[in-house]
Amino acid sequence: MKAIVVTDQAAGTAGMTLGQQREPEPAINDVVVRVHAAGFVPTELDWPSTWTDRLGHDRTTPIPGHELAGVVTALGYGTTGLSVGQRVFGLTDWHRPGTLAEYAAVEARNLAPLPGDVDFATAASLPISGLTAWQGLFDHGRLRAGQSVLVHGAAGAVGTMVTQLAREAGAYVIGTGRTGDREKALDFGAQEFVDLANDKLEDVGGVDLVFDGIGGDIQRRSVGLIRAGGTLVTVVAPPEARPADGLAIDFVVESDRAQLGEIVQRVRDGRLRTNIGDVTPLDDALTALNPTGRRKGKTVIDMRA
Repeated sequence: MKAIVVTDQAAGTAGMTLGQQREPEPAINDVVVRVHAAGFVPTELDWPSTWTDRLGHDRTTPIPGHELAGVVTALGYGTTGLSVGQRVFGLTDWHRPGTLAEYAAVEARNLAPLPGDVDFATAASLPISGLTAWQGLFDHGRLRAGQSVLVHGAAGAVGTMVTQLAREAGAYVIGTGRTGDREKALDFGAQEFVDLANDKLEDVGGVDLVFDGIGGDIQRRSVGLIRAGGTLVTVVAPPEARPADGLAIDFVVESDRAQLGEIVQRVRDGRLRTNIGDVTPLDDALTALNPTGRRKGKTVIDMRA
């Protein structure tokens, strides 16, 4: 099968090549998926799990990518809940070969059924962004109606999901980002926008929840904005500061079939929009994964184009 592999760890995305790999076999409780579309997060090449397995052994020429949408072609021993020929989407294990390939072996529990009225590219853009937003807001941030949320990186793939889900839950959303992000952040539902280059972050006042996708100094300054009992949720790195009377939580997103179902249903009925930048055929993927300019949304690779 065709697959993208990383041959030079030090080179980052420039160290990826397109070549031939052996098609995967399903292990116990696995399925093999014919990948129709796959998502990619550039930072995953910095994750330890990209380069070592669960036992700490080096993984040579790993296949990157963890988001996929496609069709089940084979079942492993003992696999239940899915069937051959079924449309699925989901988030693969961090330590196993990824989704930038024509086929991928995935634990069945990490996949959810994909309704026929949602296209594969849309579905492949949802798992990391959607689940990160859902888990950060509701599982870790304990968001309730009437609260206020400060979303750092509000125009990004995760930030736009956070904004929409928070608004639907009845929260007041303040987005942040670069000057050119204002229009997109407001279009996806932010009620205010802070230009981090020109506006004073501290003028925001008190908020109940900070969803941090930037880290560093912005994260540290945000801690002082959190009201008593509030929460800082970050997906960038362990918190460098904590609110005086509140929680600071960093987490790694996990696959969850029920949450994937909630997310895709919102896409189907128009409550949730995706933030896709480019959809590119696999043969042209290396160019798309090494853009010369800033990414404008989720990069999705179309395996069937």
